[in-house]
Amino acid sequence: MSEERNIRIVLIDDHKLFREGVKRILEFEPSFEVVAEGSDGSEATKLVKENNPDIVLMDINMPNTNGVEATADLVRYFPNSKVIILSIHDDENYVTHALKTGALGYLLKEMDADALIEAIKVVSEGGSYLHPKVTHNLVLEYRRLAKENRPSVNDRGIEYRKPLHLLTKRECQVLQLLADGKSNRAVAETLYISEKTVKNHVSNILQKMNCNDRTQAVVSAIRKGWVEVI
Repeated sequence: MSEERNIRIVLIDDHKLFREGVKRILEFEPSFEVVAEGSDGSEATKLVKENNPDIVLMDINMPNTNGVEATADLVRYFPNSKVIILSIHDDENYVTHALKTGALGYLLKEMDADALIEAIKVVSEGGSYLHPKVTHNLVLEYRRLAKENRPSVNDRGIEYRKPLHLLTKRECQVLQLLADGKSNRAVAETLYISEKTVKNHVSNILQKMNCNDRTQAVVSAIRKGWVEVI
């Protein structure tokens, strides 16, 4: 009777101390074997090709190629890849993006060792695993979206609908402020974020709406009833 094969794991995280800590936890589990490590998502495809792991533990925030981009590449070239994202973000936008890209698990870095071990075992057996806090937040967000995405009527009697099927909640806020005629600096001050973050949001809005500039985006949003015009 042959012995049960170890679960082979590739670990990718740009923070060496965190990576070493996770590796140490995994080495305490007799059925786990860390076969390779990487410090950036750009290494993922090469490491998977060379080591044929059962699980890829992937940090979401890395300097060159982030975990979501790396997951997309892995799923494209190795459709059977089983990726678990490691993240400090419990925001539903991060979670849904990662899952849509092909990740089968999403863990917060605040997890305990037992949760990490359980997640790896569940995903390796063909399941999926979300950190409980992430699951709770997703349920709350879906309830909120269902409520907010119902048609609303502003005080001028004009019906409008937030484009939550296309933009994030924050991007909807930025789009509304652009429609109000606010500059990037004014948007930043209103939302208590940096101008750089505002520019990133505007860039994302233009890309998602397939618009060349902010004026075109605002005009399109007004025509579609996505913003209030006061």
